[in-house]
Amino acid sequence: MAAAEARWNHVWVGTDTGILKGVNLQRKQAVNYTAAGQPQREEAVSALCWGAGGETQILVGCADRTVKLFSTEEGRFQGQRHCPGGEGTFRGLAQVDGTLITCVESGILRVWHDNDKEASSDPLLELRVGPGVCRMRQDPSRPHVVATGGKENALKVWDLQGSEEPVFKAKNVRNDWLDLRVPIWDQDIQFLPESQKLVTCTGYHQVRVYDPASPQRRPVLEATYGEYPLTAMTLTPEGNSVIVGNTHGQLAEIDLRQGRLLGCLKGLAGSVRGLQCHPSKPLLASCGLDRVLRVHRIRNPRGLEHKDEPQEPQQPNEVPSEDTETDELWASLEAAAKRKLPDLEQTQGVLQTRKRKKKRPGSTNS
Repeated sequence: MAAAEARWNHVWVGTDTGILKGVNLQRKQAVNYTAAGQPQREEAVSALCWGAGGETQILVGCADRTVKLFSTEEGRFQGQRHCPGGEGTFRGLAQVDGTLITCVESGILRVWHDNDKEASSDPLLELRVGPGVCRMRQDPSRPHVVATGGKENALKVWDLQGSEEPVFKAKNVRNDWLDLRVPIWDQDIQFLPESQKLVTCTGYHQVRVYDPASPQRRPVLEATYGEYPLTAMTLTPEGNSVIVGNTHGQLAEIDLRQGRLLGCLKGLAGSVRGLQCHPSKPLLASCGLDRVLRVHRIRNPRGLEHKDEPQEPQQPNEVPSEDTETDELWASLEAAAKRKLPDLEQTQGVLQTRKRKKKRPGSTNS
């Protein structure tokens, strides 16, 4: 029964409590999947990607540095492996040719044997991509190529089959009109289809397009949206625009050819944490700090297609004994009698009279 339910889920979401949630949009129901026991904060999901079996396997990167393998056909977790090294949570997961690619916040990118489950195994390759990584993204058309970027960590493109040096490293934009250095904060990265171009969104509400084939390493196009940090980004099915979300739950579509705003969507109640467009249909899935999954139509007519409200806990929280005693104490006290408020005009008259009678020291009557 669980396998049948998992097979027909349309959207998969990872939570901060370590739960993998499968959502069926037609039935408007969600199912929670856990590896074992009760959900734990130590197993918070920080990265998701499809496994080697296409859409039949999901790789789940957790905060405790374990990567779990979930089967959508069987509806259960099939195994896990520990990926040590570096500090911070996973900022990206990928899989190519029987190997697993991981990257953590401190800037350690490692390639592992996918079928080796021993925690003490050494990685096949280790790269230091720089500290403060916010995102590692794999190129769908060239699976052995990945891009990294973060806070004060410029965009870099790496060929895992080549040297240990990046094949492309972005150059920061020129100083601003006050001749001050512009800070770097790449929050998300996407590869544009059928080209070598990349697009990034920044914590300073900028969307930038880079072309490694161009002689210049600075952005070939830059657009800004709103006033708040952009936290997530996804390509539209056509590949000519991106949808970005910021810390205030606002969603907007930006054209990558002219850098103009194409439209906005009613966003989330909290900061946007994840965005994903359907590869062929004009649908956008979004989630954030309000713990609500929304699916929007991004083409005319734009609007909300589905909304998955969070479920309330089945058992009420127990009230501590100290709070119970406090409530009994307040219940035993008598209510204070109501007092009539003084008339406002009369009060103002008294104040004016007092002000007139008040004299400054040393003054005399004329």
